Amino acid sequence: MSKSRLPLVLGLTAAGGIGYYLYSAGGDTKVAQKQAEADAHRVSAQFKSELPGRGDQAKKDAEKYGAEAGQKVDNALGKTQAELQKAEAYAKDAKNAALKKVDEFDKKVEAEASKAKSGISSWFGGGK
Repeated sequence: MSKSRLPLVLGLTAAGGIGYYLYSAGGDTKVAQKQAEADAHRVSAQFKSELPGRGDQAKKDAEKYGAEAGQKVDNALGKTQAELQKAEAYAKDAKNAALKKVDEFDKKVEAEASKAKSGISSWFGGGK
């Protein structure tokens, strides 16, 4: 059986990391520990900020989608109001046309009634 080399690689990587921080701190273990913690925190913060749905990007996306939804509602409302105005104008025109026809009918009926009245009156001696 072959032995796995993964433990050897991980051990060498850890020793290299420890050596780097100790060398950059001048051999002081407390300073090396603080630098390692600061780097770990910076990498963690950078990783978290790049996750989808986190930080400013999520806020920007929410604002964008909110604006798009608001615009769609405004467009729908505008179209509805325009259609309502068209319907009101059509109803007003139809009402005016109907009233005009009724007035014409009334005039015609009154004229015919006047003719009939004068014709009947002449039978009974009323003159015009």
